[in-house]
Amino acid sequence: MNDFLIGAAQVLAPTTLIMMFFGSFAGIIAAAIPGFTVTMAIVLTLPLTFTMEPLQGISLMLSVYVGGYTGGLISAALLGIPGTPSSVATTFDAFPMARKGEPGRALSLGVWASFFGTVISTIVLIFAAPPLAIFAVKLGPWEYFALIVFALTIVASLVGHSLQRGLIAAMIGLAISTVGTDPMMGRPRFDMGFEMLAAGLPFLVVLIGIFAISQLASEVEDVNAIKTGEKLVTGDVEFKTWAVMREVLMRPVNLVRSSLIGVAIGALPGAGGSIANLVAYDQAKRASDTPEAFGTGTPDGVIASEAGNSATAGGGLIPLIALGIPGSAVDAILMASLMVHGISVGPRLIMDNGDLVYGMFIAMAVSSLMMLFICIVSMRAFLRVAEVPKWVVVPIVLVCCVVGSFALNNRVSDLYLLGFIGLFGYALKSLDYPLAPLVLGVILGPIAETNLRRALMTDSDWNLFFTRPVSLMFLIAAALSVAWAVRGILKSRNDQKISKEPV
Repeated sequence: MNDFLIGAAQVLAPTTLIMMFFGSFAGIIAAAIPGFTVTMAIVLTLPLTFTMEPLQGISLMLSVYVGGYTGGLISAALLGIPGTPSSVATTFDAFPMARKGEPGRALSLGVWASFFGTVISTIVLIFAAPPLAIFAVKLGPWEYFALIVFALTIVASLVGHSLQRGLIAAMIGLAISTVGTDPMMGRPRFDMGFEMLAAGLPFLVVLIGIFAISQLASEVEDVNAIKTGEKLVTGDVEFKTWAVMREVLMRPVNLVRSSLIGVAIGALPGAGGSIANLVAYDQAKRASDTPEAFGTGTPDGVIASEAGNSATAGGGLIPLIALGIPGSAVDAILMASLMVHGISVGPRLIMDNGDLVYGMFIAMAVSSLMMLFICIVSMRAFLRVAEVPKWVVVPIVLVCCVVGSFALNNRVSDLYLLGFIGLFGYALKSLDYPLAPLVLGVILGPIAETNLRRALMTDSDWNLFFTRPVSLMFLIAAALSVAWAVRGILKSRNDQKISKEPV
């Protein structure tokens, strides 16, 4: 109890609260700009914490962390462009909802889902950190590969109207992920002799090109719409508060399930929000009584994605606090911040620095409240973007995309790649190929390859994938997932045939 009170006193100090407020606001703004990820915001914050007390600095970084997971929602809903990789699935329903004239509702659903997802993950973090961390650290490359195989079955839910085109898009994404330096041997491969491909295709450049550039190109197809000052989205631009909060709470199963998925995936080192939001969205669609409504602007899709990605913030801290193992790049930066202050991160962290750990729990809860307050107060200003004509919005967003892509590695070659990938994404979109499976392949391809090769380098026996219980469980889940998806596709085709038959 004494450690809890000491931690609370430090976090709730006026100076710390003011810093956390500005940190949360900065995280929201940074993530709302395509290309400026949560990780980049945390990296820029790190030097500011060197002169602070350890808990004060960690609280500031956690506020940026929590705000960043919500900020990606803004561009996803209003522009159809995920601000961060963790908001890819948010675009599937938030943007169609905004296009139908409900941008305020789309943002409100995402904000409340993010808030409750963070709160649920914090509760799980407090009570289940040690056992979950011990379980996560015992997973080997066999289990990680099986998990990625299961995650790849999400493609079946994202294929759109054509299974063949969806699978082709996913295969293109997997192929893109193999270009560049071999992740295990460090040798160049599939660069076709082009120097700009030697380092590979950076994931964020692919994400921005596929979603942002193709979406912006689609928006300027109609010259007359540009001349007349047509807006990206129209309709109700008021930020809904309490009515939408009730709407989110009226879907408790989807909210809790998506949050727990986010916590579980966040606790796995190397996974993170980019996978959690897609898995949560997929499971919500499979469990829904109206799966055909997903992708057209259903609230369940927005809630699942945002609750899932925000819950990874608490989940990622589980292995960090319990075992000293960072679950993501952001968690590694948090660990570096503690080490700068001479704090040893590992199994003894809770015993030796109980006030710091309890303070981190309190900081997570306070950060979620600050994020909610800032969004309620300022989202009406963000919604004004919906009232700006396309001819103003499109070039500004395009500049942000270019700056974000360049800032990633400070390479001019990335800008050429952005242009080529953007045109390629626009061509695929024009031919009615779904873009989500391609991005999913790019995300999961390197993780799957690395863990498969690690498993076979450790032991060449393929049977281990089926004899290790957790690995077998994930593979069975993958098989059932595929079977369920095929069943749904066949049922949909039969229903269409029956509806077309003359009465």
